[in-house]
Amino acid sequence: MKTVVISAVFFCCLALATATQYSCKAQAVQYPPFKSMENECIALMKNQVQKELNAALTYLAMAAHFSEDQVNRPGFAKMFFESANEEREHAIKFIEYLLMRGELENDIKDVIRDPYPVRGLSWVSGLAALKDALALEVNVTKSINEIIKKCENPDVGENDYHLVDYLTGEFLEEQYKGQRELAGQISTLGKMTKSLGDLGEYMFDKKLLDGELPVLG
Repeated sequence: MKTVVISAVFFCCLALATATQYSCKAQAVQYPPFKSMENECIALMKNQVQKELNAALTYLAMAAHFSEDQVNRPGFAKMFFESANEEREHAIKFIEYLLMRGELENDIKDVIRDPYPVRGLSWVSGLAALKDALALEVNVTKSINEIIKKCENPDVGENDYHLVDYLTGEFLEEQYKGQRELAGQISTLGKMTKSLGDLGEYMFDKKLLDGELPVLG
């Protein structure tokens, strides 16, 4: 029965297209309005998608760098590959939220744009990469907090309680934990390299590879 219905719709559309110079456009479905997001909140959420994708690309560059044969730090590479996947998943979650609220019905070109260029594609040490990663996470956290402040502010219209609750519960705790873990790793690696030099970084990398140290997330 389903096949018959689909075939009937197809041939009706084909006949209509022939009658209108091969132009077949379905009429938009009409339904009661349900959207409630303020324009400023929508714009900030779309921009956050881009920030998450840029973070993913930065971590991907870090992972590739530490995978090079001349660098050969598989523990760092593993951690940054996982971080890249995590940031990509964050971008997907933001897109899914906008879709749920009905705010991506026309075009996504203002959501997924050409990424910002990654600043530098090599790092002099694992410590330098960890510091860059912490700065990146702080920037992402700051951006999420800005969305929360704007969207629970009556100046933009009605408070978007659901969005604020979603961002607070789904992202902020994870961000703060990730920042704390990175800060701890920077402290530990700094002490190890100060005492042991390159051997300290090698030992730290092995601990990352063996899962003896917490990773981002």
